Amino acid sequence: MSEFLETAIEFVKGVGPQRAKLLRSELGLATFEDLLHHFPFRYIDRRHYHPISEAIHSENLIQLKGKIRNIQEQKMGKTSRLTIQFEDETGIIDLVWFQGYQYLLPKLSDRNQMYQVFGKPKRFGAKITIPHPEITPLNEVDENLGWQAVYSSTEKLTAAGLHSRGIQKIIYSCIDQLKNQAIEENLPTNLIHNYQLLDKKSALVSIHQPNQVELASRARFRFKLEELIVLQLELLLRRAISMNKTAGHLLPEVGQPFLNFYTNYLPFKLTEAQKKVLKEIRKDLGSGGQMNRLLQGDVGSGKTVVALLTLLMGIGSDLQGALMAPTEILARQHYIGLSELLEKTAIRVEILTGSTKTKKRRKIHADLLTGEIHILIGTHALLEDIVQFKNLGTVVIDEQHRFGVAQRSRLWRKNTVPPHILVMTATPIPRTLAMTFYGDLDVSVIDELPPGRKPITTSHFTEKDRLKLFGFLKKEIALGRQVYIVYPLIEESETLDYANLLDGFDAISKSFPLPEYAVSIVNGRMTAEAKEYEMQRFVRNETQIMVATTVIEVGVNIPNASVMVIESSERFGLSQLHQLRGRVGRGAEQSYCILMTGEKLSNDSKKRIATMVRTNDGFEIAEVDLELRGPGDIMGTQQSGNIELKIADLLKDGQLVAMARDIARDLLKEDPRLEKPEHKWFKKTLINRLNDKPNWAEIS
Repeated sequence: MSEFLETAIEFVKGVGPQRAKLLRSELGLATFEDLLHHFPFRYIDRRHYHPISEAIHSENLIQLKGKIRNIQEQKMGKTSRLTIQFEDETGIIDLVWFQGYQYLLPKLSDRNQMYQVFGKPKRFGAKITIPHPEITPLNEVDENLGWQAVYSSTEKLTAAGLHSRGIQKIIYSCIDQLKNQAIEENLPTNLIHNYQLLDKKSALVSIHQPNQVELASRARFRFKLEELIVLQLELLLRRAISMNKTAGHLLPEVGQPFLNFYTNYLPFKLTEAQKKVLKEIRKDLGSGGQMNRLLQGDVGSGKTVVALLTLLMGIGSDLQGALMAPTEILARQHYIGLSELLEKTAIRVEILTGSTKTKKRRKIHADLLTGEIHILIGTHALLEDIVQFKNLGTVVIDEQHRFGVAQRSRLWRKNTVPPHILVMTATPIPRTLAMTFYGDLDVSVIDELPPGRKPITTSHFTEKDRLKLFGFLKKEIALGRQVYIVYPLIEESETLDYANLLDGFDAISKSFPLPEYAVSIVNGRMTAEAKEYEMQRFVRNETQIMVATTVIEVGVNIPNASVMVIESSERFGLSQLHQLRGRVGRGAEQSYCILMTGEKLSNDSKKRIATMVRTNDGFEIAEVDLELRGPGDIMGTQQSGNIELKIADLLKDGQLVAMARDIARDLLKEDPRLEKPEHKWFKKTLINRLNDKPNWAEIS
């Protein structure tokens, strides 16, 4: 990077020490380089003028040319208002300022002067005005004004005059200085040639001051590709570091426990997708390196049996296994399911959670150290220092995005030789997002549901359909089925007008008078014992209706439950709605999901509800979810910091992500240590990034 680009930002014309301090704290902009890489997020066409007659019917930014007909300043106590009647040959429109207009008045004295006006028409009652527009004498307008860049700002910056236009002015000042500087290129010549990229200096000018929109597009393409190549290089290097430095337990064969269970006790045929994933896992375990694999699969696709078979491969080589789940309900569900599957084998399974009694806990601790326990299932309790294994070889982490990286690393380090890691998620992740979040992990996908599963029928009901809903639920319960009713809140909120669980419990109890229908209630504030008691009543069909919060979102498996009612479903994200729907449809009977909402919905809520009604495909739902929410929130707060993109968009730039991945692979194949002179910028950038972050691959 040249000395010019390293110059402190206060030396840009129009900045100074105070504004520089604000720009550092608000946007992290410290140097000329940082400022020039504060890219615009859109452009406004300033090449054309529109007649005032069009402005009257427009709600978009519009540019006018005309004369001042009248100026009126009104004093109203401590406040004042400036109104200008502005005219052209097609009509008259009022320009209005409520503050900060004093500097304009000296410029507006000549009634014969032509002016340029730029702003957004607003309707106030029956009248159309343009509040706080830009107004400039036409002879002072930049003749080269074409596509005007629009920049993100903050409230504090805007108060200091650094709104979008203010930021644009200081960037233009910086570009005026840039034009007389020689700027060192940071990308290899062959990359620029092969992809017909603008050189760095031209790209910096064109992205901020494009004479034509095509130049802005070419500049944005260059900086997106540059950003994504660095990201993919980082992920590939992390993966290489993990593969080269981390030896794992070598499992030369699947072993007798696996073969015995697979041959004699597996109660169903595996799908082809499950078999394919098991082959990928088997290859990892036989490689001598540590496995770090992500297993994606939609709800009900059979991830748990793949996890069990993976644990059995480790047991065949005298290694213990652990399965960690985010909630006690899910951990107990896994414990019951695996215990039943392994009932006729010699494999011992135990469960350890926060509610495990002291005497039982001590016994588990002792038997882990002797190796008598083959598989330990649990929650965060597995992370405690006192929990030690004789030889932990394989770890399965379910719904892994619910665990922080630091938490998972504690489990990873419970053995001298790091255990093999299989992380599972039932939240389908779009390919471009998976490549970014998990580019340093191997990814397996179960993209096939077991045969015989009937698609869940999803319907949208509003409050006017309440009696219809009750009638339908009574009909299903009369057929011997069970029902979930999920609420977003536990108690009434003063700010959120959504149905709440406690009121819902009362309403359901009255609508389904006991003892005709028994109702269970489960929420996150109950003790573990109380939750387990209520869950078991529902499992035994002693209660026909389960009123719950999203504590039952993952892992609960009641084949007899055929209806999922989600109250105030506009309150939930798509991923959560899909997870909740996946709690039904696990038996042979037709299952239903009913999305209850209010009558008035936002556009995003309408899209979420329509998507759920239209499709059961988790990957299609994930794409819509990514479009609506953006990438940062998909994987939960623990992971959101992994994406640091200034200009690329993982949803819109999927092809670029794949292109960058291929370029990064070829680059590392040609120069694994990035030692060639043309790769020095990549190396310097990556050293900074790798030093700042832990290696996610090491701790899954």
